[in-house]
Amino acid sequence: MNEEREALIRRILRLPNESFEELAIDVFQFQYRNNPVYKSYLQALDRDIESIQRIKNIPCLPIEFFKTHSIQTQEWQPVRIFQSSGTTDFNRSRHFLREELLYNSLTVKSFEEVYGDINSYCFLALLPHYLEQGQSSLVHMVDHFISCSPYEQSGFYLHNLDDLSEQLIANRERKIPTVLIGVSYALIDLAEYADLDLEGCIVMETGGMKGKREEWDKSKLHDYLSDKFRVPQIHSEYGMTELLSQAYSKKDGIFRESSTMKLVIKEISDPFTEVETDKSGLISVIDLGNIDTCSFIETQDLGRKTDEAHFELMGRLDHADIRGCNLMVL
Repeated sequence: MNEEREALIRRILRLPNESFEELAIDVFQFQYRNNPVYKSYLQALDRDIESIQRIKNIPCLPIEFFKTHSIQTQEWQPVRIFQSSGTTDFNRSRHFLREELLYNSLTVKSFEEVYGDINSYCFLALLPHYLEQGQSSLVHMVDHFISCSPYEQSGFYLHNLDDLSEQLIANRERKIPTVLIGVSYALIDLAEYADLDLEGCIVMETGGMKGKREEWDKSKLHDYLSDKFRVPQIHSEYGMTELLSQAYSKKDGIFRESSTMKLVIKEISDPFTEVETDKSGLISVIDLGNIDTCSFIETQDLGRKTDEAHFELMGRLDHADIRGCNLMVL
């Protein structure tokens, strides 16, 4: 049985030099047979599994199941348990990790498809909320990026904005390619604290205000940070505890799907019906990186596909409970 898993992983890591659709169907069949929670959900829907041959027809597991169930494909002991951030400790989502090497490979793959060689960058991370709550997949990802960086200046900053400001200035003077990744409210704190010219730096926001500030829509946030830091664009990372792949936006809030993930936009009133390109709806994510948990997830995020490989976030369902990666409905 593990031979089947290993064969699927090899194909996943070869993407995009594989047919995503064929691989997704194979992963779907594998998880139907080996994931008891997902299998029970599919059986409750009374779907003819053998007739599903297109990814748009694959039923997606509601993301809330990660709060209430242990989602695992096959039986194994987790090496790590990621938990979602949130403004409260109520019912945080849990994502069990079978092996760190696969997750690390997936995160680097997602990043390098957009930004090139990860070894080219100095990573400065301003993620106080995630560091304080612990068990964050985002912190684990960035920590791995830092370990890949040849620059000893790479590192995390909790509340020491003086040190971070000085390092950003030093990196600019030395022309060190730098990625500043921060949770939204902390980047605003930095912008208010110091007058910084970050020309040449990739400023990347992720997450929301975490209850620390009033929510801003993305265009207001990006305009403010772009003006304060004197950079032409604000970059974004789209990921969540329940996903092992990430998507990135280099400008205008338009995200590029990584080769291991694909979004399907569904009708809000009917999560089994796909909408047309450029129409907004409920985001379902097919993340083949989730080979050991569930690769087919119905989120509570709203968005639209702008073309076959790009998407825009539009907010969250009104009834969705508050969680770490929440968005303000625009």
